[in-house]
Amino acid sequence: MAVSTCVVLGASACGPEKPGEDTSPAAKPSQSSQRPRSEEPSASPRTEKPSAEPTGNGSAPKTKEGAIQRYEQYLQAVGREDIATVCEVAGPAAKQAEDQGFGPCTSTFVVTFQMISPAQKKALRTATVDPQRVDEPTPAKVEIPTAAIRASVTFSESELGNSTLEYLKDNWYVTD
Repeated sequence: MAVSTCVVLGASACGPEKPGEDTSPAAKPSQSSQRPRSEEPSASPRTEKPSAEPTGNGSAPKTKEGAIQRYEQYLQAVGREDIATVCEVAGPAAKQAEDQGFGPCTSTFVVTFQMISPAQKKALRTATVDPQRVDEPTPAKVEIPTAAIRASVTFSESELGNSTLEYLKDNWYVTD
């Protein structure tokens, strides 16, 4: 299994996960035929369409701790298959991938959810981040390596990938 940031965010610049693997948008399964059933529905299902652009919904402190809290929200949403929250937090990165020829976030993440094992999804639902391992190159940017993720299952860099969050429109968003 290879659920790297490339796959999670659909970034075409990452290239094939395996030699010879076709990662073109045409090679991706369609959303309608490949949508898995969620093991646990979101506590409060959202019916509005998620935006790929930062919306500024709510706000988080412009601190390393605020970024960590937002990333934990994202990881836990991936574990719950909460597409609305995932696409909200990863909106800028998803928009960049879409501009590079991949489908919208709601389609690309459905494929990603299928690549994560049930044990990994369960672990992500309670995942936290070790602040000691988070780098803050600027007050508006943090880098979270895979090694900072604390969960009941260990994730390798090739499975989950490293993430960059940036402070945009009063909140933290995954940008890479």
